[in-house]
Amino acid sequence: MYPNLFKGLGLKNEDLSKYDKPLMGFDGQMVILEGQISLPINMEGKEVMVTFIVVASFSPYMAILGRSWIHAMGAILSTLHVKVKFRTEQGIAIVRGASVKDKERVEMLMFLVQNVDMFAWSPYEVLEVDPEFIVHKLNVDPLYPLKKQKSRRSVKEHVETVRQKVKRLKEAGAIKEIFFPEWLANTVVVKKKNGKWRVCVDFTDLNRACPKDLFPMPKID
Repeated sequence: MYPNLFKGLGLKNEDLSKYDKPLMGFDGQMVILEGQISLPINMEGKEVMVTFIVVASFSPYMAILGRSWIHAMGAILSTLHVKVKFRTEQGIAIVRGASVKDKERVEMLMFLVQNVDMFAWSPYEVLEVDPEFIVHKLNVDPLYPLKKQKSRRSVKEHVETVRQKVKRLKEAGAIKEIFFPEWLANTVVVKKKNGKWRVCVDFTDLNRACPKDLFPMPKID
């Protein structure tokens, strides 16, 4: 049983009993075990008790019913037809599995889970780009006079927001400290729709110093 189903049933760690045997995942890695729990499983009116091993790992599945459930149900499996048949008081019950489209979706999710370390979940996790691969430079007119804006006072709430933003950018290696800048622009703090603050920079003077591109990128929205 995976965490999404465990939490969805309102179960707690106190409901688990100890499980000491090692368990290997589909990717060949050892799985972190939380414990085991016995629950009644009702399918097509036939109910059996099944002991689930609760694992602390992500999966597109909610739970996997193994050999113990198959034997308890007296079920017959057909992987070719993706069906399970078992006898009930009302007759033979048939449970159909996922379609091909669902299988492809599961395979895609499993691929993403196995390669989760290749994704960046925030801009501060992105590594620096090799300058030999790509370099971004400003097209500043060398004849344009250098501009240093006068310092503007900010409210205490804005100061703390800017300090946190600068700290994250420095830790990510996106910016570095300059003690004698030739250009100097003030920060502008704007409230977003969700109520949080966005830190911007007043690049008015810098934009004036950069000649406009005669062939800008087309708008795609």
